Amino acid sequence: MNEIFHRTSIRRFTGQEVETEKIELLMRAAMAAPSAANQQPWEFVIVTNKAVLEQLSKTTPYASCLANAPLGIVVLIRKECRIPEYAEIDCSIACENIWLEADSLGLGCVWLGVAPVKERVAAVDAVLRTPSVFETFALLAVGYPAEERRQQDRFDPKRIHYLR
Repeated sequence: MNEIFHRTSIRRFTGQEVETEKIELLMRAAMAAPSAANQQPWEFVIVTNKAVLEQLSKTTPYASCLANAPLGIVVLIRKECRIPEYAEIDCSIACENIWLEADSLGLGCVWLGVAPVKERVAAVDAVLRTPSVFETFALLAVGYPAEERRQQDRFDPKRIHYLR
């Protein structure tokens, strides 16, 4: 899977909209993620409204790229999931799947951390008027890349330990 070795954080996007078919593929990839006890604690808010993207761009110190992204994805956790202590892990895997699928579709993506910082969660919730049954987890900015970046080679054999 070359996307693992190609994927980078893209924060600059062209003005081209992301096609509905590609958004569905991103969501299919997200929901294909494994989860603890198959609880699937995720919910997703697809944001294409420019005014809302602008508001979301001010919710964290690192989210400014959402103002110029054609697509924002807000990842929520259902509070009433079966094993809540694993919900953030499950949603992290879903975010990674979105990122990898975005790369495979020729899109750029960046994961913008929200949880566990309470002020960031509250800021996103205020913009979206998030129902109390959900907890905001992350934001992703997605679009056609207006920049090209090479992934760093992070392989470090010194971090591998064998027990034989």
